[in-house]
Amino acid sequence: MGDALYPAVEPYESGLLDVSDGHRVYWETVGTPTGIPVVYLHGGPGSGSTAGARRYFDPTAFRAVLFDQRGCGRSTPLADGPDYDLGSNTTAHLVDDIERLREHLGIERWIVTGVGRVCPQQCDQFVSGVPDIER
Repeated sequence: MGDALYPAVEPYESGLLDVSDGHRVYWETVGTPTGIPVVYLHGGPGSGSTAGARRYFDPTAFRAVLFDQRGCGRSTPLADGPDYDLGSNTTAHLVDDIERLREHLGIERWIVTGVGRVCPQQCDQFVSGVPDIER
């Protein structure tokens, strides 16, 4: 399987985006700035984007945006203790965070993809929660 992946790449931009409820989501962009925009939803729970996930996308064709969902990876705060409020970490929040990130990066439209048990639900919630989106 490792040979089927694209070569390792480093992000050409990254940051922390203030979303809501005291959360900041980490994001990074790999590939080419003029490529086809795609956002990648990592699996979980509690993981985050990885250097390996950067290799899923042809760096000559895509502008791939990877981000760590609320409470995960390099986003803050981490959902790692009994005081973490799960009420501010729902699928609806994730959909809003994805849309805020798209707007922050100045991307008009992008492909939504990912892995994990809840990714189909997240993708469906995203397209049903954002007006003027094509399936």
